[in-house]
Amino acid sequence: MTVYFTADTHFGDAHILRQRGRRFACLAEHDEALIARWNAVVGPGDEVWHLGDFAAHADRAYCAEVFGRLHGIKRLVRGNHDTNRVVALPWAADPVESARLTVRDGEAEHRLFLAHYAHRAWPGLWRGTRHLYGHTHGTLPDTCRSCDVGVDAWDDRPVGLAALIARQRAATLVPEELARDAPQAPVQPPML
Repeated sequence: MTVYFTADTHFGDAHILRQRGRRFACLAEHDEALIARWNAVVGPGDEVWHLGDFAAHADRAYCAEVFGRLHGIKRLVRGNHDTNRVVALPWAADPVESARLTVRDGEAEHRLFLAHYAHRAWPGLWRGTRHLYGHTHGTLPDTCRSCDVGVDAWDDRPVGLAALIARQRAATLVPEELARDAPQAPVQPPML
């Protein structure tokens, strides 16, 4: 069994074509391409952590039809578009707001913090825990410890741990650099 990660598939969401429209002529083409690319990577016994925004603006029947066509054991970390029509799908476990897990890759174990939203700090950051997220649609630069796993950042398909680690190792930003470069709030004098 291989563990994969993805986010921001936005099945059934015509609004996403504003962002992805150059790649897809219509919503049906978008959804079919994402289903085909998912199934080309993920086998029936593999596990997929979907980090939010599985579908948007689609009815329950359409969400269930798409869900049923996707290979793998599917788990959900809820995103901002994951309402009851998505949460009610037959996920392997109840959807969560975030998750901490350890994944074995050969001899090595990797601690992960999963959330739909990117975090500047997360549980276990200074102990080497990697942060995987969605929501930013590939617009936020990766760091050596955090990475966007959404379809916009990974050629419209789920990604495995080895590729994520290789990409994070190539990232030049470390969390300290992000904190140092961020705009600082002015210091307020104490109230007397």
